[in-house]
Amino acid sequence: MRSDDWREERVRVRGGELAIQRRGHGQAFLWGHELTSSSAQEDQAGLRLWEQLRGGWEVIRVDARGHGASSVGTDPQAYRWSELAADALELASALGHDRFVIGGASMGAAVALHAAVAAPARIDALVLMIPPTAWATRSAQASRYRASADLAEREGLAALAAAEALQPPIPIFRGLFDPAEMARARYAGRDASVIAAVLRGAAASDFPEPGAVARLRQPALLLAWEGDDGHPLSTAERLAEQLPSATLSVARRLQDLGDWPRLVAEFCARHSA
Repeated sequence: MRSDDWREERVRVRGGELAIQRRGHGQAFLWGHELTSSSAQEDQAGLRLWEQLRGGWEVIRVDARGHGASSVGTDPQAYRWSELAADALELASALGHDRFVIGGASMGAAVALHAAVAAPARIDALVLMIPPTAWATRSAQASRYRASADLAEREGLAALAAAEALQPPIPIFRGLFDPAEMARARYAGRDASVIAAVLRGAAASDFPEPGAVARLRQPALLLAWEGDDGHPLSTAERLAEQLPSATLSVARRLQDLGDWPRLVAEFCARHSA
């Protein structure tokens, strides 16, 4: 993927500006990143699920409000997943896409689900990578987010990064990255009050209620891995049960991740408008 494939823009959405990257032309594939991440940090991680989407597709990558180069603020309400979904829907409209495929990693997957429930007629398909804790598993994670928000405000982002670096690595990534370096990079140049608000917005969020998810009729591709408490396999398995037209792929070895861009391209080809 060449950097000159991408067009960088800022789009006015719901009282703020979202920083986006897009390339190609055709049916839209809108992608969202993880909590406290950004498109740039996804590039550094190297897992590009959209990489094989080319002819006939416009890939749109968005820095969520409060993340990356997008508008920031300190109101946690603005960072609830349902609010970020409203941002995504208005962004697609502003770019001229009435219908689109939506996907994302972790928080981005949750935002995609909220967008599909809020505007099902606009969503052609869902690509949900490492869906996070939800429903029965959400309360404990929400408590951790609130504690992290308190730590960021009380001691700063260096302390938050140090705490995150102590978390056990995901098994398939063990030994590949320096946890301390990754945590420091995640918060470099960020504002502690904004990060605290983002974390509190996430703590106040959950998936749409299961009945609303079960009423969705869009095909869905679920991509998960094992051994990650923040993105438990149980969430992906529950979604596979709830969504009437879902395919679940579980990465158990690092090599399995290399297949994910192909799976996404094949899935989107099957479900193109």
